[in-house]
Amino acid sequence: MTTLHDNPATGRLERVEAGQVVFADYRRGDGRVMIDHVEAPPALRGTGASGRFMEALAAWARREGLKITPICGYAAAWLSRSAEHRDLIG
Repeated sequence: MTTLHDNPATGRLERVEAGQVVFADYRRGDGRVMIDHVEAPPALRGTGASGRFMEALAAWARREGLKITPICGYAAAWLSRSAEHRDLIG
């Protein structure tokens, strides 16, 4: 699995898949990360790339000791469906 890259200069978490970048715009503060927007390139949509990205994002947040505040509808839906990561919602 390709690792998640934190790009604080752009406020993005990024993951390369099939040579393309899946990303989330984010903000950090008060022990949490706010996920404003998750996006996959059109060629990766429907392939599960965004779900794999969210899995990597959840693992990253857990390692960093952060809660996730999903502003993005996709991130919110993914987290609410994931019993394994629901505890990260904050």
